[in-house]
Amino acid sequence: MVSRSYMNFLDLASGNLLEIPHTPRSIPRVMTVPGIISDLDGYGPHGSNDGDSEIASSICHERKIIVTNMLPLHAKKDPGTAKWCFSWDEDSLYLQLKDGFSPETEFIYVGSLKADIDASEQEEVSQKLLEDFNCVPTFLPQDLQKKFYLGFCKQQLWPLFHYMLPMCPDHGDRFDRTLWQAYVSANKMFADKIMEIISPEEDYVWVHDYHLMLLPTFLRKGYNRVKLGFFLHSPFPSSEIYRTLPVRDEILRGLLNCDLIGFHTFDYARHFLSCCSRMLGLDYESKRGHIGLDYFGRTVYIKILPVGIHICRLESVMNLPSTSAKVKEIQEQFSGRKVILGIDDMDIFKGISLKLLAMEQLLQQHPDLQGKVVLVQIVNPARGSGKDVQEAKRETYLTAKRINDVYGSPEYEPVILIDRPVPRYEKTAYYALAECCIVNAVRDGMNLVPYKYIVCRQGTPYMDKAMGITSDSPRTSMLVVSEFVGCSPSLSGAIRVNPWDIEAVADALNLAITMRESEKQLRHEKHYRYVSTHDVAYWARSFMQDLERACQDHYNKRCWGIGFGLGFRVVSLSPSFRRLCIEHIVSAYKRTNRRAIFLDYDGTVVPQTSIVKSPSSEVISVLKALCNDQNNSVFIVSGRGKNSLSGWLDPCERLGIAAEHGYFMRWNKTSEWETHSVADDLDWKSIVEPIMRLYAETTDGSSIEVKESALVWHHHDADPDFGSCQAKELLDHLENVLANEPVVVKRGQHIVEVKPQGISKGSVAEKVLSNMVDQGKPPDFVLCIGDDKSDEDMFESILNTVSAPTLPLAPEIFACTVGRKSSKAKYYLDDTVDVVKLLQGLATASCPKPKYIEQTLVSFESII
Repeated sequence: MVSRSYMNFLDLASGNLLEIPHTPRSIPRVMTVPGIISDLDGYGPHGSNDGDSEIASSICHERKIIVTNMLPLHAKKDPGTAKWCFSWDEDSLYLQLKDGFSPETEFIYVGSLKADIDASEQEEVSQKLLEDFNCVPTFLPQDLQKKFYLGFCKQQLWPLFHYMLPMCPDHGDRFDRTLWQAYVSANKMFADKIMEIISPEEDYVWVHDYHLMLLPTFLRKGYNRVKLGFFLHSPFPSSEIYRTLPVRDEILRGLLNCDLIGFHTFDYARHFLSCCSRMLGLDYESKRGHIGLDYFGRTVYIKILPVGIHICRLESVMNLPSTSAKVKEIQEQFSGRKVILGIDDMDIFKGISLKLLAMEQLLQQHPDLQGKVVLVQIVNPARGSGKDVQEAKRETYLTAKRINDVYGSPEYEPVILIDRPVPRYEKTAYYALAECCIVNAVRDGMNLVPYKYIVCRQGTPYMDKAMGITSDSPRTSMLVVSEFVGCSPSLSGAIRVNPWDIEAVADALNLAITMRESEKQLRHEKHYRYVSTHDVAYWARSFMQDLERACQDHYNKRCWGIGFGLGFRVVSLSPSFRRLCIEHIVSAYKRTNRRAIFLDYDGTVVPQTSIVKSPSSEVISVLKALCNDQNNSVFIVSGRGKNSLSGWLDPCERLGIAAEHGYFMRWNKTSEWETHSVADDLDWKSIVEPIMRLYAETTDGSSIEVKESALVWHHHDADPDFGSCQAKELLDHLENVLANEPVVVKRGQHIVEVKPQGISKGSVAEKVLSNMVDQGKPPDFVLCIGDDKSDEDMFESILNTVSAPTLPLAPEIFACTVGRKSSKAKYYLDDTVDVVKLLQGLATASCPKPKYIEQTLVSFESII
């Protein structure tokens, strides 16, 4: 019988990516009597959940739900009872992070097991793990697990995130959509498991690593206000590499459905932000020291903090008798020789063969070191499979053999490969005795080997005794670290190297083993201070504090989901911000007699993306209808030039136009253009134009727009990062040069603009409304629609003007922005299509059908 989970995958593979049925609720959140589930909540996949449920959970305290690909458990089957036995994996980072919180904090782990559990045993195992370990297992069908983990994760994401592109079939696997579908399906099943146990109002969900980058989309779709953090433990590649991924947007949007995204280094975060800018058009800003991205009204925060190690756990291993015995054995084995230590997984990114070549170069350049220095390379089992791993292993063995044949002797092997499972106590003994530790990876996320080495070199009283040194002996350590490893920036006392430069690595090794003891001691002390204060508990506590801060405004805003499939996202806006209903505004329109209507042009009545900037016949028709109503004062308020606007809007004879943000203004087609009073002095343009032309010449894709009142530098078609950098530089340049000029320098969406002070769309609205008051026709209806930052001045001005005491009665105000985004307006419409529909509704109300036509229609309907 095919399992439900496997059927989910079959559905997905057939194209129904997001129509996978939810797994049945098998794990209760509340049990009243053993064996009886108390279904007190409606949060589950089958419960009533619209993302904003106010149902109170029966659990009042906050919980942390830790979601990982693999649970931090060891599993083995008892041969006698044929029952599964489980124990904690004490070395797991995900288990150790609990030390950052109080003992009362409840943790629930969600993930897969490192064992294949038969379907008939899964229910029993689930109950046992929940009761004994607070773990919720996700059982992926074997075929799905293989395609998800060994397929998409290890053969496509892992190489790509480590800067390896499948340029040809011999160097990596090409993108395979069936593996991608397996990845989607697996992430969906993980999300379903979380939704079985979560209390959205109280729980914090912390998702880990690249295996689960789509999970946030599924979880956010189920609970719009879920408190959700994600930490990436691998590198994040530059945009030039990442953009080659065919499903790049889906993964970016998945991560952006989190509240907080964590990275080990600023480089990784910078690459992610660059991808968001280049591929999704999202800009970031620093808010009081925290980097944030505005994503449909939600602020997605970025956290930069490398993970630490569990020092107490390492010290407890140092105090084991087995560790002491191993220390003495290694001391005797390498008596009189200096040990250089390397501990790496067997994969192509760890640079093991490059490290061996550097060792060969060291022995060649310094013959006096032959017989005196040994490289011990411990090789951890490979986490993935494939020909690349086999090739790396073959090259490592051949290189080691060549070095030993050339520089070794019966009593001396310069390179010792330990390619077997090495217990913790043995690794700890090598850490404690090594004169130098080298991490030579060509690309690595966060390698913790240097941190462990530093702590072991610091030692414990028990370890000191085993090594035969006193407790007050000076401590030293030397690190040679690749600059492409995540821990490199935090180890400022290490010798940083380019692993591809064999000679430089050899020189670094020589420097490390010949350096003065006093300098080694200073470097060690500096490193130990950092490692001991930035341990795994500090990392976990800091991340969770930032996640709590990122989620604190969840219930101060209205949330609703938009988009389909993996493009789903949540819009989060002010509670008073709502869609402008046509029926509502038409009702107000009909009962008022002195109306002021202000409309922006680009992005409001004409689509921003349209190549043809002239208005459609539909727009002209509706504007004419509104202008022909004697009770209306209608104005187009735009940043465009007067000639363009007057030409495009020529058929609308009674339409008022404010061009260049109000620098030019006319009340109707027959009136003369008025110029703003502050526009007498435009000498500053002779200063600004040469500067802008210089930046236009040096920034490919940029251009200058010359207006009568202003100069604008556009960089919409330039490289996003370079254009933004140049815009900031130009802004600073112009502000310095024009400090004593009566102008304003503003940076907008892909522009830098210089214009006279006092000119804004807000001043146009003030002038029109004041004119109506002076004529004894104070407005009782004000509509203002715009889409960009310059229109915010208009919204603010209207609110200030209509609240002035000169107005006998407060008019009905409809300030409306185009698009769901943060705004001073109270209302929104989705796009220019909605704007035109609304204006058509108002135009119809201005031009009711003649009575004889209505009577004819009624008579005709009665006949039918």
